[in-house]
Parts: sequence; structure tokens; C-alpha cells
Amino acid sequence: MSKNQQFLPRWRIMLSHNSIPPMVVALCAGVLIVAFSGPWWVWLFALLGVPLQMLNEYSLHRHIFHLPPPSEQWKFDILYQAHYGHHDFPTNIPLFFAPAWVTLPILVINFALVWGIASLVSMHALPIAAALVMVGGVGTFLGYEWFHMTAHLPVRKTWIERHVAGLHAQHHFRDFDRWFHVSPGGHVIDRMMGTAINRDALRSKQRIEFIKTLGLEPDDARLVAARVKFAGKYGLHSDEIIDAAKT
Repeated sequence: MSKNQQFLPRWRIMLSHNSIPPMVVALCAGVLIVAFSGPWWVWLFALLGVPLQMLNEYSLHRHIFHLPPPSEQWKFDILYQAHYGHHDFPTNIPLFFAPAWVTLPILVINFALVWGIASLVSMHALPIAAALVMVGGVGTFLGYEWFHMTAHLPVRKTWIERHVAGLHAQHHFRDFDRWFHVSPGGHVIDRMMGTAINRDALRSKQRIEFIKTLGLEPDDARLVAARVKFAGKYGLHSDEIIDAAKT
């Protein structure tokens, strides 16, 4: 299979999700803004946007997407769509990606904050915000989504994709409170934040509760209700829902 045959189907999968095309547009718009309205040094802010976005991804994944499952069903449903569902059905393609109602508000808020702060100290506030958020940040986000999608697909992977997939599998099936990164190099943040695990520790983490959805019982009423409610949205079949509830 050629490289094009490997890459094109994955791009089609990404672009089919409603959160990705707006981000591609934002990235292109950011490049144009920086190219036509900013001095050359503004591009350096795009480089700064990479580690900042990786830290943003880590924080969102750890502190929001992995909140303790709430007792109220409506709150649980929000988190199910945002991330719990991905742990429930890790091979379900529509659940690979962060929803647009999560990504777009974050993009707008981050851009507004950077623009506002930059406007206090520079006459190039717009291109600075565009470079930092729309080029560096969004570009890194798209890379994150690419590597995350690839980690869950049964496709031939490059060495860096295999490395990321191996570490991400540990998050799903060894210890869901560790290895929150997905982007290449993100393991540095996990190590800094104390959420990395070593091979010896993994041996003691191979317990059945880590294969469950964030430690919940498979037939937890909240999980069952969410599966039924969003079956149509995520293409879940009745037999999948039944099998998922088996202990």
C-alpha cells in the first residue's frame, strides 16, 4: 500500500468530523493574517504556540475530560460526549475527536485573551494572536487529532505513530489516570506533572477495572442511559450496547 493510500483515508476521516474543518479554516486564516499583516518575528509566536497548546491539551484531558463521573445524568451525558464515550467505545470513529462545541469556544477564548493581552504591549496584537493561537495552537491541535486517530485505527504506522499509540494504549487499558498526552513529545509534560508510569508499575496495573470505562461498572445506569441516548449519533448498534453492559 502506497503512502498516499495510507494517508488519504485518514484525512477523509478527520475532515468528516464537524470539529476539524473549522480548525483547518482557522489555521489557514491565521497563516494569511501573519503573512500579510505582521513582521517576520511574529512567526516566532507560532513556535511558542506549540508547547502551550500541548499543555492546554494535557490540562483539558486530565482535569476536565477525566472529571469524576457525576451522579446527574445530564452532566454525565455532556462528559460522555466529550470523552467518557471514547473510553467506553475506543474503536468508535466518531468518538475519536473532541466535539466542536468544546474546541471552538476554547479557540475563541484563547484568541481573545492573547489578542487582549498583546494589545496592551504591541501594535501587532492581531498577528501575534493569530500566530500563537491560530497557527501554532491550532496546528498542534490538528496534529494531536491526527496522532490520536491513528493510535486507534488498525493501519500501518510510522515509528513515531507506533510510539504514540503504544503509550496511549497504556492510558486506555493499563491506567486511565496516567499518560494523558497524545502528541509526540507530550510525555515530557506527563513526567513533569507526575502522571507518567514506568514498565514495572504497569505490571501491577493490569487489572480488570482499567479496561472498564474510567473504572465504572459496565452496567452502570449512567453508562447504559448514555449509550442508548447517543446510539444514533455515534452509530452504536443494539448488540454493541448489550455487550458493553455485560460484566
